[in-house]
Amino acid sequence: MSRSSEPIFNVPAIVLAFVAAFVLVWAGEFLLLTDEEEIAFLFDFAFIPARYDASAGGAESLPGGFGPEIWTFITYGFLHGGALHLAVNSIFFLPFGSAVARRFGTARFVGFFVVTVVAGALAHFLTHRGDVQPMIGASAAVSGLMAGAMRFAFQPGGPIATFRRADPDSYRVPALRLAVAWRDVRVVVFVLVWCAANLVFGIGGLGLQGEEQSVAWQAHFGGFVVGLLLFSWFDPVPTTST
Repeated sequence: MSRSSEPIFNVPAIVLAFVAAFVLVWAGEFLLLTDEEEIAFLFDFAFIPARYDASAGGAESLPGGFGPEIWTFITYGFLHGGALHLAVNSIFFLPFGSAVARRFGTARFVGFFVVTVVAGALAHFLTHRGDVQPMIGASAAVSGLMAGAMRFAFQPGGPIATFRRADPDSYRVPALRLAVAWRDVRVVVFVLVWCAANLVFGIGGLGLQGEEQSVAWQAHFGGFVVGLLLFSWFDPVPTTST
């Protein structure tokens, strides 16, 4: 097998399409829109918890109408606050998204993205009731993809074990049941490191979206937990119990 045909160097088309969408949306927003148009764009496509707070006027106090109440649970995941925010999310989206996409296929991958990004919005809403600060970024989906990849990447014959051989079958090894996966020290260490990093960047205030924006770490946890728990709903490969 030639190096150029190895899966590790071939990013699935659906993953490239998502990253291209992230880049195009960011470029269009920051290069083509005026300040006033950018604000209107955020009202229409960013996730704003206050939109669902009846005591604060809810959607009636924000422009956009009924549509943003529905689609912003997903569209916020395509917006980014700056070049660094976009770059970091894209860098993590490429490897973890590729691993999951090779296993799930296009339709299941898109469904998994939607579920995890919606979970991130819900987690953010529950912890920021009435907040008028827009939330943007694909980090919740990235977190869900990391959790999903974790379910099979450490398995014998999985992507990590066959990294140098880049065997396509390594992305289709049976995943362990979640209760059994916690017995693997590598899984536990992965989760602990992920949690610590998110708490440091979130609670510690080390944001990537600009000095005036904080990291929505609760959304990351929402995406990660749902990606971990609902992985089997999308997984086409039978799960093993050992």
